[in-house]
Amino acid sequence: MVSIWQNYLYLREQLSAMGVAEAELEARELMACAAGLDPRDTMRWKSIGLTPEAEQRAEAFLQRRQQEEPLAYLLGEWDFYGNRFYVTPDVLIPRGDTEWLCDAAVQAAKAMQNPRILDLCCGSGCIGISIALAVPDAQVTLLDCSEAALAVTRRNAGLYDLCEPRLTILQGDALQPDSLDGIFDMVVSNPPYITAQEMTELDRSVDAYEPHLALYGGTDGLDFYRAMAERPAFRLADGGKLFAECGWKQGQQAADLFSAAGWNNVHLRCDLAGIPRIICAEK
Repeated sequence: MVSIWQNYLYLREQLSAMGVAEAELEARELMACAAGLDPRDTMRWKSIGLTPEAEQRAEAFLQRRQQEEPLAYLLGEWDFYGNRFYVTPDVLIPRGDTEWLCDAAVQAAKAMQNPRILDLCCGSGCIGISIALAVPDAQVTLLDCSEAALAVTRRNAGLYDLCEPRLTILQGDALQPDSLDGIFDMVVSNPPYITAQEMTELDRSVDAYEPHLALYGGTDGLDFYRAMAERPAFRLADGGKLFAECGWKQGQQAADLFSAAGWNNVHLRCDLAGIPRIICAEK
C-alpha cells in the first residue's frame, strides 16, 4: 500500500512543477487535510497507509490548486495574528500585512479602559475577533454589508466562544453616513481599496476566487476613505482613534482626506519594508 508520505512527495513534486514557491509547505498542509492528520507530525507518515478516500481528496485538492485556487480556500481555514480562522470564497483570505493593522489597534486598545471598538468591513472577522481575544475588556462590534461574509464571521466568533456583549455582529453599509448606533472609542478597518485599473491586473488566484465586493474601492480606490473621513457611518468619542489599512501607493492620498476633513494627529505607519500601510487619525 502507498503510504501517506509517498503521496505527500507526489503532491510536492506536482506543486513544484506548477511553480508554487512553497510547494513543500502546501503539499504538507494538503496531505494532512486530505488524510485528517496533523501537518506537524510528518515523521509518522511513512508508516501510515493511504486510504482510497484520502487519495481521492488529495487528488481533488491538487486539481483545484492547479486551477490556481488559493490554498486557504482548499483548507477552509487560515492563521492570522496567532489565531486560526474559518475562511470561504465569501471573504478575503487574511494576510500577514494586515497583522500590522491589527497589532496597532490591539496596542492602542490595551491603553484604554473597556474600549468600544468597531471593525468596519469586517469580512471573516479576523481583525475584530483577534482584538477581542487580545483585549479581554474590549467590546467589539463587527460590521459588513455582505450577509455571506457575516455568516463566516459568526462561525469564527463561535470558534472562540465570543458573543454579546463582548462581540456584536451587524450587517450595514460602511458608505452610509450615521448608519450605526452608539459611540466608539476606536475604529479599525481594512476596507476595499483596489482601484479600477488594478482590478484589471489582479492575479488569477485573486480575481477568480476572492470576493470583488471586498476588493474594489472605487475608480481611484479611495471611496471608503472618503466616507470614513467626511461622512462616516460611525460616531467616535472625543479623542477616539481610527486605524485603516491602505494600498501601498495610496497612503498619502488617503491620509490627506482625513487631514482635510479636520481629523487630528493624522499620520501613516509603515510595514517592515518601509511602505506606508496604515492610516492613523484621531477625532
